[in-house]
Amino acid sequence: MTAPDIQQEIERTREHLGDTVEELAARADVKARARVRAAEAKTRAQDRAAQVSGLVRDRTAGLSGRVRRSQVTQRRWPLAVAAGLVVAGAAVIRRRRKT
Repeated sequence: MTAPDIQQEIERTREHLGDTVEELAARADVKARARVRAAEAKTRAQDRAAQVSGLVRDRTAGLSGRVRRSQVTQRRWPLAVAAGLVVAGAAVIRRRRKT
């Protein structure tokens, strides 16, 4: 090998070593890696939330009348449960009196 060849080999080795050191330093910087992962997760979550929001908006666009009827049904639900409990309680009381 000639002197210029050796000099080129030294330069290539230095560049390779510098790249390796930079890569190792990046791997060792746990806080920076955590920040990058957190930013990626946040972006994914925001994208998903936007998709779900759009889907919900699309599916509920024409439901205003149905929602009103559903609210009436929701108000009647506790009354139905109370009536069921009264009937069940009466049945239990009747059985106890028979024995």
